[in-house]
Amino acid sequence: MDTIFLDADRRIGGPYTLGAALLAHLVPPALERRPDLVAAHDIEIRTAAPALRELVPARRRSLAGDLPRGQRVLVPGARRSLRIANGLAEFVRDHLAGAGPLTVRAVNLGEADHTDRELVTVLRRRVEPGLLTIEEGPSAPGAGPLRADFDRYRDEGFHHAMAEAGLAVLRGLAYEDDPERWQLLLQRVAASLEAIEREEEARELYDRARRVSTDPKHRATIAYGTAMILVRHHDHARRDPEQALAWINEAVTITSLLPDARERAFHLGFDLNGKALVEVRRGRPGAAMELVRQAIELAETDLPDEHPVHRLVLYGNRAQLLAMAGRPEAALADYDRAIALDPGYPDYYLDRGNLLHELGREEAALADYEAVTRLSPPFPEAYYNRSEVRYARGDLAGARADLDHTLELDPEFAPAYVNRCGLHVAAGDYARARGDVERGLALTPGDPYLLCVLGQVELAENHYPESRMAFDLALEADPELLPAWAGRAELAFERGDHEAALADLTRALKLEETAELLFNRALVHRAAGQAGQARQDLLRAAELAPDDADVTRALHET
Repeated sequence: MDTIFLDADRRIGGPYTLGAALLAHLVPPALERRPDLVAAHDIEIRTAAPALRELVPARRRSLAGDLPRGQRVLVPGARRSLRIANGLAEFVRDHLAGAGPLTVRAVNLGEADHTDRELVTVLRRRVEPGLLTIEEGPSAPGAGPLRADFDRYRDEGFHHAMAEAGLAVLRGLAYEDDPERWQLLLQRVAASLEAIEREEEARELYDRARRVSTDPKHRATIAYGTAMILVRHHDHARRDPEQALAWINEAVTITSLLPDARERAFHLGFDLNGKALVEVRRGRPGAAMELVRQAIELAETDLPDEHPVHRLVLYGNRAQLLAMAGRPEAALADYDRAIALDPGYPDYYLDRGNLLHELGREEAALADYEAVTRLSPPFPEAYYNRSEVRYARGDLAGARADLDHTLELDPEFAPAYVNRCGLHVAAGDYARARGDVERGLALTPGDPYLLCVLGQVELAENHYPESRMAFDLALEADPELLPAWAGRAELAFERGDHEAALADLTRALKLEETAELLFNRALVHRAAGQAGQARQDLLRAAELAPDDADVTRALHET
């Protein structure tokens, strides 16, 4: 077994200090044995180990990579590093499967950047111990300054590094020393703090900037940033769309007065787009649509040959608003425009796939989800969404495999537990269903769908009081959750309480009239000696599902 010694102290190389050293050991031999494997993980390797970029050409490319930095308005979100870590884990696993096992003795993991700590967690979860062993050595407080590669941190979405190193620099840098550098760094650091859910610190930076800066564009940017904190705060109780409106109006006021037409078109369009989000949060989607329309008109009129990423964002946002407004074909046209501008950017394939799935265009939806898996490092949402299409097509095994993979990529992806535990219940595997419910509730306490499945599990195991409690809690959280009404009705029927069962089924039918619910209510009516009502429900069920053999048979028996 090969053994290597690595130092993970982030002061050596910043993000992916350990990851880059590991790749420096693995990539050269992999290029000789499996160049296809290296090519398949080009984004992940180039992101984590810039020194290897000459060895690993970019195979999957996005438009932003060829644009000036000022036009790259899409900064990766905080979750991108998890996708990078999963891609690296798959590269390491597949390489070591042919090259033989490896032991990594890593020191200073306590001083590692967030990216390396996350990578170690993913490697330990996804690479078999027989292939990779990571032994943790001693850690000592690091000496020397942090790496301050702020362009790289911004471009790659290394928000923890941007926040830590940027705050350290700002503590020793006065506005008067270099106003332009100070303003740019403060904006970047504040945006990263917001991305990693440290919004109060970001707000403090914006307030500090307002006390010292009179630069119009800078003040507009920090007003925009403040508004976004107020509408996107990770704690929904801290959101305040009305205060956000006041701040975004300040940004719009300033940028609408910029004298240069191109500069005004970009900055004002950016702020109008931000104001559209504020209006959505205020419950005014029509106003939001008009704001995005204005922003698109500015971009198309005054920026025809620049800022294509800005335009694709605007088209993507208008597509979302059009879908909300019940105009799916117009929404699809805007998604098409966004994707045409940058076919290498995966996110809008995901959004378009979701809309196609809602429209019942399953093949097209699958094609979009599979495009995401080709274009991006492992993207949990693509597998989760594909599982829903497969489930709708009756491919339960495929749906289960996609949900399994979603949770392998991200064990904290709570919606996947909801869907997978439902599949377990349908298969009669109540032990696994309970396990998924418990894991899901640990992530999202009080989730009504998980509580509903818990009620079904408790019912299947004849734990009647526990089942009733779970269904009651689910309905308290979501009074319109049809499966919870149906489940509680089944519980009442099994306990012989026909009146309660009829009441719950009637409530469920008010939410959605289905042949299955009508058939079940007919069974309860018949058990309660109400043959006439049972027949009426069966007749209506037969209208909704004329080919249902159970309904037909029950009608013949009444």
